[in-house]
Amino acid sequence: MTSAVMDTDATATSLPRAAVRDRGRVSGVHRAIDRLDVTELVEGEHGTVLRELERAKRRLESAALKVLAAAKEARVGERSGHTGTGSWASSQTQCGGAEGSARTRLASDIAQGLPQTGQNLERGEISSEHAQIIAGTMRRLPEQLSQEQRGAIEKALNAKAREIAPGALRKVARRALEAAEKSTGDTDKDEDDQIRDEEQRALALTRLTMRDNGDGTTSGHFRVPTFAGAVLGKVIQQIASPRRERLRQAKGHDYQGSEDGARTYAQTDWAHRYGLALMEILEHLPTDRLAGKVAATVVATVSVESLKDGLAAAQLDTGQMISAGQARRLACNAGILPAVLGGSSLPLDLGRTDRFFTEAQRVALATVYTECAAVGCDRPYAWSELHHEDPWARDGQTDLDKAVPLCGYHHRRMHDPRFVTSISTDGDGKKSVRLREL
Repeated sequence: MTSAVMDTDATATSLPRAAVRDRGRVSGVHRAIDRLDVTELVEGEHGTVLRELERAKRRLESAALKVLAAAKEARVGERSGHTGTGSWASSQTQCGGAEGSARTRLASDIAQGLPQTGQNLERGEISSEHAQIIAGTMRRLPEQLSQEQRGAIEKALNAKAREIAPGALRKVARRALEAAEKSTGDTDKDEDDQIRDEEQRALALTRLTMRDNGDGTTSGHFRVPTFAGAVLGKVIQQIASPRRERLRQAKGHDYQGSEDGARTYAQTDWAHRYGLALMEILEHLPTDRLAGKVAATVVATVSVESLKDGLAAAQLDTGQMISAGQARRLACNAGILPAVLGGSSLPLDLGRTDRFFTEAQRVALATVYTECAAVGCDRPYAWSELHHEDPWARDGQTDLDKAVPLCGYHHRRMHDPRFVTSISTDGDGKKSVRLREL
């Protein structure tokens, strides 16, 4: 350790005086990292240490943004021959031009008008990704909002950012006008306008490229709107599902008709399985019905008023949002099943008459859940299996209010005797599952 310090000092003597001073500003940070010991953690320390390291990283991100804001104010980039601060930042950190520009813009946004966001990032309570979402939301707000309303929105978004992941915050931010006490209609329209703009940009960016590799394979790259990707993802995951493969083997159907094929499939990685699933889709496309309906059912939740008026966005069971116009268009096809709140109903309580939950019940729950019910799990509702809160084997009933959507992993844990589980229900009837290993 001593020799390392001596080497650093020797190097420092050969640097310009300004560089030595600049290194000194953060030398304490480097020394603290050098002294950091995360080995031999005892029970209960892992989570605490991980959270504190994340908080420290966020505080460093805040410091870096302050440096960028100061550099932009002093026109450091232009004075050193760069096209701007973003380009200069990229050359200093090798983060890439686009990332350098994004960081610089965030630094300016925080310095010029996002005091709460800057303070929370400095304290390590939110991440720079959270801050990016908040800054982007504040930039797009209607100009007629007062400073008090803008401050209320920033405060509300920061409060959420301390509790949820960036992906979830992005959804909340679409309804930011609620914090400014705008009407539900105004908030719905604003959210739908944002999603419609995203859909239009997605269509413009849609691409497919393919290349014959000359070795018996073809590779390619595609970029499609999120909804189309959600449909493809559901089909791929269902085809590649381990449960489907077990059913095939139980029925005596080896993969591609060979024992070697079945064994290879069982041992392969998920990327390979998804590739095989895509191959199966392509080989079984209904070429006589290419203008017909798509092969996956995606559930979209929307009120009957919104479907008629075209004002509010719809929530997909895969976790994404689509505009009201997109929902109306897709409602004409079998590829999307509108769970229209206020529309006609299907029997959803089956008591002891049926062992398994029905597709109608699954659709109904898509209006309540967007993810697995296990606390902290972000796997989409579309992946879930419906678990009986009161076990069927103990006279439990197959009723809607007893259904708990769980991803495959957490469903297995629910039936694992090594885990203690508890289920709570909030005021809206939504279940939350907590699991703890014995």
